[in-house]
Amino acid sequence: MSIELRFDTDGVDWEEACQIFEKAPLGTRQPDLLEQTFKGSSLVCFAWDGDKLIGLARALSDGTLHSVIYDLCMLPEYQGHHLGKRMMEAMLERLGTANTVLWSVPGKEGFYERFGFKPMLTAMARFEDPERSAAGGYIQL
Repeated sequence: MSIELRFDTDGVDWEEACQIFEKAPLGTRQPDLLEQTFKGSSLVCFAWDGDKLIGLARALSDGTLHSVIYDLCMLPEYQGHHLGKRMMEAMLERLGTANTVLWSVPGKEGFYERFGFKPMLTAMARFEDPERSAAGGYIQL
């Protein structure tokens, strides 16, 4: 398996990227909004198997102290082959900030603990649609 990691949005088919989220399964995304969020991010990472997009991730950062990783996602058939590890290592190295927070789906905490992440006790969030966020496991109503 010869997977290439790229750190720009060149050549990304946003419909295809949305399908990766659905197949992962990490929910439904809208292509235009997904493109805007990735193009507005401080760092992006796309995994390519030849010309096939198979994984993606993004982060926001102040470049010094704090960064946040979002949307680490890949096709199920590529999970379990150390691609997530490779993407996380590449993201963390490029971010280079003292503190990094990430969003994770329930059940994946063990994967992120390998990189030194720990559960937070004091985080709070404000969501546009609290009921949808509660259904996704992000908050409790």
